[in-house]
Amino acid sequence: MQLFYNPDIDETTETFSFDKEESRHIIKVLRKKDSDILHVTNGLGLLFETEITLASDNKCMVQVNKITHADKPKFSLHLAVAPTKMNDRFEWFLEKATEIGIQEITPIICDRSERKVINKERFEKIILSAMKQSNETFLPKLNDAISFKEFIKQKNKGLQLIAHCEETDKKSLKEVLKINEDVTILIGPEGDFSEKEIALAIENNYQPVMLGNTRLRTETAAIVACHSIVFFNENSN
Repeated sequence: MQLFYNPDIDETTETFSFDKEESRHIIKVLRKKDSDILHVTNGLGLLFETEITLASDNKCMVQVNKITHADKPKFSLHLAVAPTKMNDRFEWFLEKATEIGIQEITPIICDRSERKVINKERFEKIILSAMKQSNETFLPKLNDAISFKEFIKQKNKGLQLIAHCEETDKKSLKEVLKINEDVTILIGPEGDFSEKEIALAIENNYQPVMLGNTRLRTETAAIVACHSIVFFNENSN
């Protein structure tokens, strides 16, 4: 199934048209024509089966034939991850985390961060592309970049975790997880979180955890955490 995206449609929508760029892609590149079926999501868990009524490369119009509701995830996974020095590594994380099934991502700027500015628009396009490629109907939320200290002050629901490499008392991720419990987990930059950041997180009820016995790159640690939490819940239900 090839999936398309339109954020402006809902259960009351009967007909709609794609914008010029998407219309051109559908008609000129994919060579779709009148009466062809297109599957579309609004990124909120709805899958629309639509039929082309006007195959124009300026304004491709469709009518909605069927709407399917995807099951909402039983838990929410929020990763707060320091952007990597090499942009492509963070973009790889965004793509793979979306495919695995993350719900929310926040880039956090830490004491040892080497990258402090992100291109949010580009990141959102990568997430959207990954959602469509993996036939997911829930679009992960990408928040604005925020400092570590500001993020810690926010109230995040569920289990709050910080993964770091310092030789301190830590539990394994699997030890602290509970079935269908919301999780927020912090992943630091190259060079890890500073001691002050770790202490501040613990003061704000974040539990320190380890993701394995080896030292992982930022983007690898984020994917390991993401997959481990999703896998734990899928295989415990």
